Formats: sequence, structure tokens, C-alpha cells
Amino acid sequence: MPRLVSAAAVAVLLALPAAATQNAPLPPPLKREFRGVWVATVGNIDWPTKPGLPAAQQKAELIAILDKAAELKLNAVIFQVRPMADSLYRSELEPWSEYLTGQLGTDPGYDPLALAVQEAHARGLELHAWFNPYRARHPTAKSVAPPTHVTKARPDLAPAYGKHHWMNPTNPEVQKRSLDVILDVVKRYDVDGVHIDDYFYPYKEKDAAGKVIPFPDDDTWAAYQKAGGKLARDDWRRDAVNAFVRRMYDGVKTAKPTVQVGISPFGIWRPGHPAGIAGLDQYAELYADARLWLNEGWVDYWTPQLYWPIAQQKQSFPRLLDWWAAENTKKRHLWPGLYTSRVTGADKGWPATEVAEQIGLTRKTGANGAVHFSMKALMKNTGGVADELKRVYAEPALVPETPWAAPKEPLAAPRVVVAGGNMTVTSDPPARFVIVRQETAGGWTTTVTAGGPGATLPRRVGRVLVSVQDQAGRLSPAVEAPRR
Repeated sequence: MPRLVSAAAVAVLLALPAAATQNAPLPPPLKREFRGVWVATVGNIDWPTKPGLPAAQQKAELIAILDKAAELKLNAVIFQVRPMADSLYRSELEPWSEYLTGQLGTDPGYDPLALAVQEAHARGLELHAWFNPYRARHPTAKSVAPPTHVTKARPDLAPAYGKHHWMNPTNPEVQKRSLDVILDVVKRYDVDGVHIDDYFYPYKEKDAAGKVIPFPDDDTWAAYQKAGGKLARDDWRRDAVNAFVRRMYDGVKTAKPTVQVGISPFGIWRPGHPAGIAGLDQYAELYADARLWLNEGWVDYWTPQLYWPIAQQKQSFPRLLDWWAAENTKKRHLWPGLYTSRVTGADKGWPATEVAEQIGLTRKTGANGAVHFSMKALMKNTGGVADELKRVYAEPALVPETPWAAPKEPLAAPRVVVAGGNMTVTSDPPARFVIVRQETAGGWTTTVTAGGPGATLPRRVGRVLVSVQDQAGRLSPAVEAPRR
């Protein structure tokens, strides 16, 4: 019979309170830390390396990214699935992305998101789907849009703005369209989270004379005024963005409560917050009241893009991190975004130690994780940054628990059956991940792999402890696997 390790012992086993089981030594606790990386598809930044590659090569590149993430002991990938009102998954709402095939609307012959979810989970990685809610066409787009794309089917919703086409955030149809897209993915794919970044109203474009181009929302502004609206125009814009953020959070939580919602806004809320900070005013220019969303708890995790070095005073990484931590009144996860791609190995780039020191500061601040932009730097080990992360992330870590999204019922211990060369782990409800800790002559090893109704793993030699983790990050009591 498998030996059950008590819930108290699990706290020591897998970052959980201690108790011995028959005086056998327990493994050291596992760290809880979110270690994420963005995989950008817009402009083929990270994947695929260029449009039009054969499906087999695209798949191999995606697998290589996930292998590298697992090798570096990351535990989450934030995968861009909607760069510009398109899709990197099978959708009846929007056409296939041209960053796959070179032609907007052309089927690549497989489903990249389905592949990413399956293969990420197999490697113990969470997979978060990353959306842009408003961008309709990016300057890197080359192909002719098909009739089904919003710029052709509803050009009134996605007018040209400088080098872009941008959906009007104040248009109720735009908000519904983007929310429908996000919820479609949440309902049909086994994603761990949904994610939006810093693009709400776009960064301001300028004409040939250097003059700022007004954003084309005169139609909805006129309709608002005609209906008796009382807000000033900038407040009206912010109110529309606020409404979408709240609707997105509530909609995802209604559809699947354990799917996390994350936002990665520009790292400065407003200049002067905290005192001495200067830079772009996202509140005034992007109409993004990011502080409000965090204060109200309309997210599960918060990833402000703190893309500046520690020593840069007017955009001080540590002071901004401390400021956001103080604003986190609902105690959501704080996982800052790090500009890891600034490690270039060249004179004007960062040394890899800058990223390591920023991770150290997040740990001291109480932020239990970070997200790296972007995967290309880690694949190329630019400036030795991947090597540095191997040192910083020397030991594996589990994603932090999200107690406000957890079911009320306690997570039961798994059942472990050993037969022949296999070990089968079952749990009810099905687990997200199976955590196996094996005692060896050199110490304990840890493996995190996909769960499910029944996970079949290779049989291990010696003392093996098995636990499962659910989508809210909770850990079950551990079971000692039978030795024969």
C-alpha cells in the first residue's frame, strides 16, 4: 500500500508544516516563485522565426522554446495568441495570423495554441494566452487582409491610426468583440491564464511634421455627448478602458474561476509616483488607470513593465517596484516584467548580472516572481543571460498559490499504483501537475509533469514521494510510492 504523508508533512516536503513519516528524512522544501517568459509572435519576434515555415519546422521551434524554458527551471510561458485581431489557434471569430503562414487567414495545418498547452504542461510549465484587445493591424503586417478580418468586415471599428489600424476602445462593439475572443479561448483551451499587456489606447503616433495625430474616436464621443454624457473626454476614454478590464476579469472568473488574469502595464503609473520618477504618463496618454485596476483587485497577477536598470534614478527599478508593492492593497501576485533582452553582450547593453540583481530585489520586496521579455534572448543566451538565469534559478520552484481563486474543498492526496515499469498517478479532481520527489545518493531530485485523470510516469528506484498541484497552485498531501 502507498504510504500517505500527512498534510502537515507536505508543508515541508513541497513548501508546506513538517512531520516525519516513520522517521524517514524529508526533502527540503520547494520554493514558490513565478518564473515566466513572454513568447511574442507579433512581427515574429520570438516565434516562429519567420512566417511561411513548414508546419513541422514551426512545431520544432515551439518545442525547442518549451524545452529551453524547462531547462532554465522556468515554470510559465506567456504565449501571444492574438497580435492584431487575428489568431494563433483555431477560431471562428478571427482569421489565422499571417505570422504563421505569411498570409492573414491561411490555415497553418495545425493548432499552435493546442500544441503549446499540451507540450507546456508535459514539461511542468503553465501556459498563459496573451491577447492584444485593440490592435487591428501592425506595421509589420505584409499580406492582404481577407474579408473576415475586422479591417475589412468592419472598418468603422478599426480605423487607421498612423502606421497602425486600431480598434476604438470606447466602442461597445469593440469591447464585446475582444471579450468574446478571450472567453472563447478560456472555454475551449486548457490555459492557465489570460494576459494583456500595455496597449490600451495606442502610444501616440505623429505625422510627417512631427505633430501628434488625434485618435479617431470622434464618432463614439459624439454619440456619448448626444446621449447626455457628462465626463470630460479623457475621463470618458479612461472609463471605457476601466470598464473593459473589469468585464474581462469578471468574465474569465465566471467562465473558469481558476484561470488567472494578468496585466502587464507600462511600469510608471504617472510621473511623480513615487516622487522623482519621470517618464511617459500612461494615465494621460494611454488612458490606462493601471493603479485603479490593481487597487480594485481586477487581476490575479500584476506585471508592471519595469524595463529600466537599478541605477537609473528617474525610472528607478527598486523605487517603482516598492511603489507598486505599496499599491497592491488586495494582495494580488506581483510579478514585475524584466527587460531581459537588454542583455546584449555589447557596450550599450546590460550585463547579465543586472537581471540577476533585479530578481534578487523582487525577492527582497516580497514579489514572488518575475516575467522575462523575451524568449529570444534566452534561446540565444545573449550576453550569457541564460547562463545567469541557470545560476539564479538553480533549484526548481512551483508557481505560487492563488487562494482567492481556489475551490473550497481541500485538495485530496493522489493515488499511486506501480505496475511493471510504470507509476500511475490519479487524482480527483484531475490535477494540473504531478510533482515527484525522488531520494538519490546525491540528494533529492524534483520532476514536475502534466497531471490529468491518470498520469503515467516511469517507475522510480528508491524512495519516491508524489504530490499533485491544482490550477490554483494548491498542493495535495504527498504519497510515498510503493517500492515494489
